[in-house]
Amino acid sequence: MKSYDIAIIGGGPAGLAAAAAAYDAGVKSVVIIEREDSLGGILNQCIHPGFGLHTFKQELTGPEYAARFIEKIERRGIDTLLSTMVLSIAADKSVTAMNRTDGVFTIRPKAVILCMGCRERSRGALNIPGYRPAGIYSAGTAQKLVNIMGYMPGREVVILGSGDIGLIMARRMTLEGAHVKLVAELMPYSGGLKRNIVQCLDDFDIPLKLSHTVVDIHGRERLEGVTIAAVGPDLKPIAGSEEYYPCDTLLLSCGLIPENELSRAMGVRMNAVTGGPVVNEALETEVEGVFSAGNALHVHDLVDHVSEEAAAAGRNAAHYVINGESTHAERIEIELAGGVRYAVPSIIDPSAIAQSITVRMRVAGIMKNKQLSVYINGQRALSRPRPVMTPGEMEQIVLTKKLMDSYESINSILICAEDREDK
Repeated sequence: MKSYDIAIIGGGPAGLAAAAAAYDAGVKSVVIIEREDSLGGILNQCIHPGFGLHTFKQELTGPEYAARFIEKIERRGIDTLLSTMVLSIAADKSVTAMNRTDGVFTIRPKAVILCMGCRERSRGALNIPGYRPAGIYSAGTAQKLVNIMGYMPGREVVILGSGDIGLIMARRMTLEGAHVKLVAELMPYSGGLKRNIVQCLDDFDIPLKLSHTVVDIHGRERLEGVTIAAVGPDLKPIAGSEEYYPCDTLLLSCGLIPENELSRAMGVRMNAVTGGPVVNEALETEVEGVFSAGNALHVHDLVDHVSEEAAAAGRNAAHYVINGESTHAERIEIELAGGVRYAVPSIIDPSAIAQSITVRMRVAGIMKNKQLSVYINGQRALSRPRPVMTPGEMEQIVLTKKLMDSYESINSILICAEDREDK
């Protein structure tokens, strides 16, 4: 098997952007390893518009967005291994994979970029009581059935969870002639983008019931209906609030989980909140020469941000290959307060920031009239007013080299949400 300087695991939007950026940064020996038979990842089944507004200043469908990056890969002559499953990655970065043509083989790259994406949380992880009749699907599975395979999962639909895929499928099923009765959401806020709530639910008069969940599933062979109940602040069902909805289809949109079985097996330290690796300002994990980006790192709202982040990982991996081992003069773990759940990257070396880094984060609940502030050495260094912040929409702050260099030394960095001073 041919040797490569950089191996990228995953040929979705993150893998494509990372490969093109690494190639443009001077490393021509790059391979993308993808388990499906085509590049593009989940974008291939996302036929709705809304992609590319940041990256291309145009509104594109998922396949159109993917096609632009696939064209970049083809134009640069970057190698791809399709229909190839990665079995393991060793601590020395050796990648063992298999496909029908080559059998089991090993690649020994100088750097690895983890871009495996994420998966949906299954019914089994939700502990919903009842039998296991036909008609229960994850929202992503239903999306593939409708958009790729041309099958309708059902006609009378209830959706549990208001993640973006669930919201989009509420609209898609309606456009295909199904009757979407409601979207139930366990939390007191939606897990999706505001624009998707408006365009996919409000525009089609589909009710959204917050603080509600499915407490029972009816039917043995085929789904016949579900019982929905309100939940209290402890997220437990409230007795007497049950409502029965006859339906033949239940779609689950209850969160996404970064795919990191390979990462854990090779000893990468994981972030308990994001479900992805702990990374530094270069998006490098604590295993030297192993980088991570996209939804394998943390679940994003917009594919444009996935591409931007993955391109940075590709450039940093190329820099690592060209210049040798990583060197970090100091490592500062970013502290969080005021309801900020996580920050990526979570560890930075201020002296290693070339121009700027984007720190992305999510908050724990709905917040109004706040500001996101960064404190360096205990003093506020910058802040951004945020009239509304929700867990369903990612926040970000840019830390520049100029700001970092303005301090003789940096001992601590804190990011927090606090009350606005100008309200």
